[in-house]
Amino acid sequence: MGMLLLLAALLQAVTPTASDPRLYVVGPNDILAVTVYNQAQLTGKFAVEADGTFAFPLLGRVMAGGLSVRAVEDKVREGLAAGFLANPQVSVTIDQYRSQQIFVMGEVRQPGSLPFTGSMTLIEALSRAGSTTDHAGAEAVIVRGGNGGAPGPAPSPTTSSSETVRVNLLNLQRGALAQNVALRPGDTVFVPKAETVFVSGQVKVPGEYVIRPGMTVRQALALAGGVTDRGSMRRIQIIRTVDDKEVTLDVDLQKLLQAGDTIVVRERFF
Repeated sequence: MGMLLLLAALLQAVTPTASDPRLYVVGPNDILAVTVYNQAQLTGKFAVEADGTFAFPLLGRVMAGGLSVRAVEDKVREGLAAGFLANPQVSVTIDQYRSQQIFVMGEVRQPGSLPFTGSMTLIEALSRAGSTTDHAGAEAVIVRGGNGGAPGPAPSPTTSSSETVRVNLLNLQRGALAQNVALRPGDTVFVPKAETVFVSGQVKVPGEYVIRPGMTVRQALALAGGVTDRGSMRRIQIIRTVDDKEVTLDVDLQKLLQAGDTIVVRERFF
């Protein structure tokens, strides 16, 4: 829960360097709210069609796709001023953001798509997705989709470094806000599942636990609630896969763990 709570706190602490919402680039399916002051019949909500235009009274089809909100506002004002109204006062805003999206996948509580509203940071995206789960890894991978309408490819070892951005969530958790990456339309944020170890035998809460760098047997046993009265601190083993074969190692409490290890606490002899 630590990362979940800290990311939420960071979101509240950071003042986003949000761009001017009037610089948002309009696209198909966006809903525009157009207000022409003292002209109720010209005020309303207008859907941008697939060809980038929307139907507006007096002006017919108005091109909005690929233009900023400010530019659309200027276009409507100029159109009305050219023979319809003297000095029209026009305001255009986005009522519903539909043309551009961010995708958040993996170990987040509400994976899926998010509307891109002109500016969004990694922390904001994770927060809107319910933040990370308890099984989230220490890194987030941002895949640049580029088209705003479909998720990018899943990260893989062959993905070019120019197409991905990797962020250490542990550093972000510690306050390294320079890693709070500004996202782009079409980006996919992928939070992989953390590597884990298994704790079994004579412990109070056997199960699977997230492993962090430098974790020891002692720390893993603490996560599992400690050794039971029947368990022996001197009879601890690790079952580990080495060269595709399982080996059993007798270990002490300071032994460093590896992902996939199974810790077994044996019973006392007497």
